[in-house]
Amino acid sequence: MRNIDIQSIKQRFGIIGNSPQLNYAIQVAVQVAPTDMTVLISGESGSGKESFSKIIHQLSPRKHGQFIAINCGAIPEGTIDSELFGHEKGSFTGAQEARKGYFEVTDGGTIFLDEIGEMPLGTQARLLRVLENGEFIKVGSSKVQKTDVRVVAASNVNLLNAVEKGQFREDLYYRLNTVPISVPPLRERGDDIYLLFRKFASDFSDKYKVKPIELTHEAVQELLGFRFPGNIRQLKNIVEQISVLEYDREVDADKLRHYLPREQSGLPAILKKENPSDQHISERDLLYKVLFDMRRDVSDLKKLVYEMMAHQPNDEELLKEHGHLFDNLEQYNSRSFQPAEPKHTEPYYLPVKQSQPHGYEDQKVEDIPHETEEESLSLEDKEKELIMKALKKHHNKRKYAAQDLGISERTLYRKLKQYDIEE
Repeated sequence: MRNIDIQSIKQRFGIIGNSPQLNYAIQVAVQVAPTDMTVLISGESGSGKESFSKIIHQLSPRKHGQFIAINCGAIPEGTIDSELFGHEKGSFTGAQEARKGYFEVTDGGTIFLDEIGEMPLGTQARLLRVLENGEFIKVGSSKVQKTDVRVVAASNVNLLNAVEKGQFREDLYYRLNTVPISVPPLRERGDDIYLLFRKFASDFSDKYKVKPIELTHEAVQELLGFRFPGNIRQLKNIVEQISVLEYDREVDADKLRHYLPREQSGLPAILKKENPSDQHISERDLLYKVLFDMRRDVSDLKKLVYEMMAHQPNDEELLKEHGHLFDNLEQYNSRSFQPAEPKHTEPYYLPVKQSQPHGYEDQKVEDIPHETEEESLSLEDKEKELIMKALKKHHNKRKYAAQDLGISERTLYRKLKQYDIEE
């Protein structure tokens, strides 16, 4: 096996850090680069996966060919086939002329498919054909075309879990995962965090013509203790903020804490997966969180009503008659009351009052809309409100709003259309 100069590779591609996990990932990328093997790069969002795809391309015989990086999660589902494989004139509404796709344009080069887990199942079948036979068909055409393209894919979700859930093709997963490369998250790289901080501080010093910021010893420890869920991208943004906003170029721990988000935003917390490698959060989890919060609020309200009624002698009969409403409050189940037998054998009618609007007389209890119907409607309002807050927070930048909400850009785009939200 030929000797690999890891340090020279880092300098050439601008990679900062010395953690063993990072060095091993670079070594695998360098070793697989001269081959035509398909590579699957896994790692959290913002951890630097695209840098490894460039290493593989630049150190391969295809280095003089074209290199294209594509974010599969940012392309709407209805147009991704056309983007990747091209289309014929008139193949769909708006196709006024024929178009070449990325697999035709990059013939002899390398395609980097980021967020491959967001690719629709139909497109996955087309991609599998390219990987196995080097063949593809344009949208609206029946002619089979050949291409010689190397595919490097990346994902910030656990694709094996997606396979088990039926969200990703199993045959495509094993075809892509010929050589796996795992990029470590920033929080697992130890002192690399401070090295990157100093590099970014120097870069922004040159950019804004200011003295580089420095950290006290306590601030360095504070920095190393932060988890950086946004990884390198988040660290870079923080360094840029400090470089621009701080007059004193030496930053202590107290000042640094103002730039390290400790509290949750106004958006609901996302439920964590048991598997730490699965960082993808579905919109279903977001709705579950809202439902759990509503359920807790209803339970607290029941407790409050029970306490108020339990201390009023005149309300004892009401408690006995409607005790089943409080059955799920375990701390009150030991109370010595038994639900009374229902007094009404016929459907109960609301008393008619003179102030009632026309059409509500003799309304039956069973005809009154259930509370759960109102709650289900409020979920849509809540989701719309969260989306609008995220867009406002990130100045209508869909990419960052989608990351904050824990959904893909394509899902956010669909929600914007569904709720008729204007950006």
